[in-house]
Amino acid sequence: MNTQADILWVDDEIDSLKSQILFLKNKGYHVTPLSNGYDALELLKEKTVDVVLLDESMPGLTGLETLSKIKELYPQLPVVMITKNEAENIMEDALGAQITDYLIKPVNPNQVLLSLKKIMEGKRLVSEKTTIAYQQDFRNLFMALSSNPDHNEWKELYKKLVYWELEMGKSDSEEMMEVLQTQKAEANTEFFKYVSKNYADWIKDTNKTAPLLSHRVFERKIAPHLQQGKPTFLVVIDNLRLDHWKAFQPIITESFRLIEDDLFYSILPTATQYCRNAMFAGMLPVDIEKHFPLEWKNDDEEGGKNLYEETFLRNQLKHLNLDHLKTQYIKITNNDHAKAMEDNIHNCLNNDLTVIVYNFVDMLSHARTEMEVLKELAGDEVSYRSLAVSWFEHSPLYRALRRIADKGIQVLLTTDHGSVRVKTPSKCVGDRATTANLRYKHGRNLQFESRDVLSFREPKHAGLPVPNVSSTFIFAKGDVFLCYPNNYNHFVNYYKNTFQHGGVSLEEMIVPVVRMESK
Repeated sequence: MNTQADILWVDDEIDSLKSQILFLKNKGYHVTPLSNGYDALELLKEKTVDVVLLDESMPGLTGLETLSKIKELYPQLPVVMITKNEAENIMEDALGAQITDYLIKPVNPNQVLLSLKKIMEGKRLVSEKTTIAYQQDFRNLFMALSSNPDHNEWKELYKKLVYWELEMGKSDSEEMMEVLQTQKAEANTEFFKYVSKNYADWIKDTNKTAPLLSHRVFERKIAPHLQQGKPTFLVVIDNLRLDHWKAFQPIITESFRLIEDDLFYSILPTATQYCRNAMFAGMLPVDIEKHFPLEWKNDDEEGGKNLYEETFLRNQLKHLNLDHLKTQYIKITNNDHAKAMEDNIHNCLNNDLTVIVYNFVDMLSHARTEMEVLKELAGDEVSYRSLAVSWFEHSPLYRALRRIADKGIQVLLTTDHGSVRVKTPSKCVGDRATTANLRYKHGRNLQFESRDVLSFREPKHAGLPVPNVSSTFIFAKGDVFLCYPNNYNHFVNYYKNTFQHGGVSLEEMIVPVVRMESK
């Protein structure tokens, strides 16, 4: 082993540890021995070390005092506390001050070595273990992909891919991450073929073999758990991908017990005005337009596209004989709304159902001008996920839920659709009325690369209204984004590697619906 790691060992009886120090030197470590905390702090000003081994009971500056000064100056530096004393309060103080490990005297050289290995090589060992496990599973995923999976098997497959993506994110194996990304791209190619072949039948759903789609989620996953006198919170977070949910699941399950963790398929286009309206109305967009001609707005019409969610929701509650429940609908589109919701969350305990729609992606990028900032902050899946987790952890939403976590509530958490990082431009030409979305378009006389899109010349076959006579809907596959030929290079460079939605990909279509209760 050729670590050449620098170890600082601080102990007032350092002379009695010569054999241990020699043992570590023979294992490739460079050890600086010191006998007190003052000298240790002086040395750390001059020299960078990898790990500090620190005796807890030293005269003068004690081990705990030295530890707190080290952490003040060098918060990331790993410190292993060595103690004669197993008293709980001492270890609590040390753990509270963020020691990395602790050993009980008399220390065995192998114990010390094991602790150092854990610290110095932990990440590498985790990385190697993850890589080997993924390599073993790679073939299983490949076989599953080529065995014509049904919609349930696709959910399991996608869960597996997300699991490995999160595991790889913890390790530093770029090569394996690349292999995984290639496998994910292959999965998306197959998924696109699968959706293209089956989507029209799902919409008809005459033989009841369709997966759970947006317009059935409320009836199947929310309504059965609603009851008078039991405060229920339905939280719909805009644009929440499965990997985001999996990444912040450990945070929220500190306060709530997870009862059900499922997935459903978002309808096409995977865009808020279609998916979320369908979820609240309990109808496909073509039926919403029929029953609510004044409220439904197509892409090319003036006015807000999601202004009537509450109207649709109350209509669905009535249809499901749940209109006796005391229901409140709250929509968060900016930080002021979020703060107001947080401050008033206790009042919501008087409701049977509180619906909180949280436009978190809008709040990340509430103006196109911030696209460059977002590209900088979220240039790939790992950083996008980290941004989502950081947002959730510090959000008024999480603070509000934590405030009422002990009040015997249930929380149902879901989304309207996910998003995908786009990389492959595809030319598309349409007339003036053609919509501007990058992942789906509708218009007359659309010209496009048919291999890159799923197209419906009859929108009603996709459960969609017909905005104009002879309107065609097209949905981009995998990581494709649709660009007009004029000013083509500018738009390609501007939008490449950004996260978009509206099309057909695992990341956009297969999304979480989760049920939790107070612990």
